Amino acid sequence: MSDRDDWDSADLTDPGSPTVEVRTAASAALIPTIRAVASDLAARADFDLDAISDLRMAVDEACATLVDVAAPGSGLRCRFQVRDDRIDVRAEVEGAGADATVATDTFGWRVLETLTDDVSVSHTPGPDGRPLVGIVLGKSAGATER
Repeated sequence: MSDRDDWDSADLTDPGSPTVEVRTAASAALIPTIRAVASDLAARADFDLDAISDLRMAVDEACATLVDVAAPGSGLRCRFQVRDDRIDVRAEVEGAGADATVATDTFGWRVLETLTDDVSVSHTPGPDGRPLVGIVLGKSAGATER
């Protein structure tokens, strides 16, 4: 995965909000580490227990989905932006091929829609002709109507 700085798009930049970024190999075995970071950040931001659990499960599902479309040997990059009442997350991998994408008609995608306040897919050109495939999601601190 490249060290691109164009992650600093409007959806995840706020100079007053702390940002935490985790980079690992795109491996299912490392997802629990990212899940733990999500849980810890939400707890420190005073999210209620349901919101902490929802965020943890959503990050797990997003990362697992991305690992499935990742190029062999590529990395998984996950950025958390902590706001007063919300955490925004952007996870991204280098896709296995030019047509690598995240399907939005699956049970896993429905889980993401249920656990988060908003979720979307990003797909941008990357190095070596492989796309950078990502999932952007947001979760509020308190309980929300589903």
